[in-house]
Amino acid sequence: MKPFAPSEMKTILHSKRANVYYLEHCRVLVKGGRVEYLTQQGKRSLYWNIPIANTTSILLGSGTSITQAAVRELSKAGVMIGFSGGGGTPLFSSTEGDRDIAWLSPQSEYRPTEYLQAWVSFWFDTEKRLQAGKLLQSLRLVNIKTQWLDETYLKKFGFDPRQEQLLTYLQNAEADIANAQDSNGLLIAEARLTKNLFKIAAQTTDYGSFTRSKRGSGTDPANRFLDHGNYLAYGLGATAAWVLGLPHGLAVMHGKTRRGGLVFDAADLVKDAVILPLAFISAMQGDDERDFREHCIDSLTRNKCLDLMIDGLKELALTIGGVGA
Repeated sequence: MKPFAPSEMKTILHSKRANVYYLEHCRVLVKGGRVEYLTQQGKRSLYWNIPIANTTSILLGSGTSITQAAVRELSKAGVMIGFSGGGGTPLFSSTEGDRDIAWLSPQSEYRPTEYLQAWVSFWFDTEKRLQAGKLLQSLRLVNIKTQWLDETYLKKFGFDPRQEQLLTYLQNAEADIANAQDSNGLLIAEARLTKNLFKIAAQTTDYGSFTRSKRGSGTDPANRFLDHGNYLAYGLGATAAWVLGLPHGLAVMHGKTRRGGLVFDAADLVKDAVILPLAFISAMQGDDERDFREHCIDSLTRNKCLDLMIDGLKELALTIGGVGA
């Protein structure tokens, strides 16, 4: 049989791709021209196909390895690769130790340049960068309101927060964003709203007392699920930045201490809106990591969250940097 070449694949826009993979205890390789992952069941070797043309990102967890040929094919298909610990957290990288968000992005000489040119036209201007951060946070508020009050997927699990309380918190956050004098002010506003959202989610699901732990240090289910789900959002954020040709270091909010700050910025658009409520829902249902991950991926796909990230970053470039003006 003639080997299948990536060039023969039908191109699917990243914003329309459906798959985010977390793999563990397997080997990723190329077999018969296709990228597959190999698992062991007793003395049997089982091969499972990865539809790379319809995949945005892959997280490789504990006990995984990947061949050079597989990396080459994934790169041709424009798939992000990340190395993580068990359960998807913390995230590691072959080029950066520690726990920064650093992805192995596909290399191409033909990434778009118009958004990068618009981005750098405002990025070195502190005031314009603040405007971009405010716009990003405003888009975040819109998405939180839409997801928490209108999304039927959450209501299917009985997640129905008090509308008056949520709207009050969102209005207060909107005022905090408008009054922020710098990026630190925006980060404080972001943290204040997230803390209030934790409170609402805990009340809505009858979770009880909740305190957000530092990443990777939480022992209760909600904290573990938040860490896990957020990394799925970071994978989409990294993909959105790559699609538009934007370096991860050109952040508008989180870039002071982390070179991957733009990934955090993009992920803000969906973390609290989608991941946060699902973490509490799964914690109260007694879900395991796989169940929770499936809920997250289903919701991220159903709500076209990668589309939302790409459109949000485009809007920043269009509004602040003047693309298309």
